[in-house]
Order: sequence, then structure tokens, then C-alpha cells
Amino acid sequence: MKKHHESSASNFLEGVWCFLRKCLFSVLSFGPIPKHIAFIMDGNRRYAKSRNVKQGTGHRAGFTALTSVLQYCYEMGVKYVTVYAFSIDNFKRQPDEVHSLMDLMKEKIDELLMKESIVNKYGVKINFWGNLSLLSEPVRLAAEKAMASTARNTGPVFSVCVAYTSTNEIVHAIEESFVEKRDRIQERYCNSYADESIWADSMDGAISVTDLEQHFYTADCPDPDIVMRTSGETRLSNFLLWQTTYSHLQNPVPLWPEFSFRHLVWAVLEYQRVYPYLEHRRSLSKKKH
Repeated sequence: MKKHHESSASNFLEGVWCFLRKCLFSVLSFGPIPKHIAFIMDGNRRYAKSRNVKQGTGHRAGFTALTSVLQYCYEMGVKYVTVYAFSIDNFKRQPDEVHSLMDLMKEKIDELLMKESIVNKYGVKINFWGNLSLLSEPVRLAAEKAMASTARNTGPVFSVCVAYTSTNEIVHAIEESFVEKRDRIQERYCNSYADESIWADSMDGAISVTDLEQHFYTADCPDPDIVMRTSGETRLSNFLLWQTTYSHLQNPVPLWPEFSFRHLVWAVLEYQRVYPYLEHRRSLSKKKH
């Protein structure tokens, strides 16, 4: 009986909290709401160290924070959320830590596909961006399964940068663009098109900015409106360097597991404050091109 009353009280409080969030988001919607927010989830290890607990506990607390942030973003109307989960450089950490992180990553990817998860609640499409061949096979297979299972979802888009660096993404885009150009020229040659046609295509063989952007992992997503790195750090750490020219960069002080609803709301208010300036810079860039 006691448990039933506690459960009812908990459900009531959750309902009230949900209503209050909707009211606040309605007020925020009078200003521009970002379409895409990208997070560098920094501070999990420092969070664990400050509390004298195992590093894995900090990463688990970070995943709990991520789940809450995703829900708040989707309730607010943010269509795209991208997180920097694991850099290629992170493979240089101690083998035991890397192995532990891979195990945790697979566990959390599997949880995302459970019936009661936020993915199914909002019809989320999941992307994994990076050199997935560097991942352990169980994690890679779990990531591929998640992408395949949610490929037809039409709700928000959640992208996870894992085994990722921006320089690696750019190199990958150059390689893909080169292969595409080469194959096109070879096809024309094999099909015996006029020499002039082959020559024209060869002269057009230079890789353009448009070619690169079509082969970025982010090709189907708009550039981030906000890029946020928690723990007060001001480095991008090789994250979406190409895509963040006109993003609003923010560096909130809380460690990632401490990042909460109020920090997200404040970030959106800060974005709305500078939005006219960002739009002005974007419009000037378009005129130059």
C-alpha cells in the first residue's frame, strides 16, 4: 500500500514537472529555437574523480544526463542533436579504460533500442558517425543494428560521433569525392564517349567544396546552431570543425553528468540573444558566394 502511494506521488510530481517544462518551452518558442545542437560531453572522468568513485560510474552518470538532455531537446522542438562520444584519439587511453568504455557503449546502444526507450517514444533516427571499423566488433555491430532499425524513423535525429575526428571526416570526404570523380571519368571512357566529353570531365576533376560537403557524415543534417562543451573547456578538440563556422560556441562550467535542464534553457536563451548577429554573418557569407 505504501509503495502504491509513493508511486502515485511520483507520477503526480513527474506530471507537474512535465507541464511546467511545456509552459517554459512555449515561452521560449516566441524566439528562434535551434534546429541542431551539438554537445561535447566533457567531464565524466573528472566527475568520478571528484566523488572518489570508479571512472565507469562517471560515464554511466553521463549517459543518464544524455537521456534527460535528449528528452528536453525533443520536447523543445530541436530536430537534430549530435554528441561527441568517443574520439579516435581516445583509443590512446589505457587499454582497460578503452575496453570498459566499449562494453558500456554496447550496453547503452542496446538500451536505446528497447521498447520503452526515448528512441521509440519519439521515433528517433540514430546515426553513428566516424571510422566504425576502429570499434570492437560487438560495438560496431550494435551501432549498425541501431542505424538499420531506426533508418525509417521520421522523428528527431540523434547522431553519435564515435571513433571520430573532424580531420578524419574531411580526409574521408576527399577520398570518397576522388573515387566518385575517377569512376565517372572511367565510365565515360569505357562507354566510348567522344574524346571531348572525356576531356571536359577530366578538366572538371578538381574536388569542390560542394563535393566534399556531399560526402561528409553530416551531409543530411544542417550545421549546428549551438556547439556546447561542458566543464568550461574552450577547445573543440577536432569536432565538426568544418560545420561550425557560424555556430554559437558555448562553454558551460558544469561537468557533463551535472548538466541539467536549467543549463540547457540558459544555453537557448544565450543563442536567442546572439541570433540576429549569427544570421547577419550567414547572410554576408551567402552573398560572397
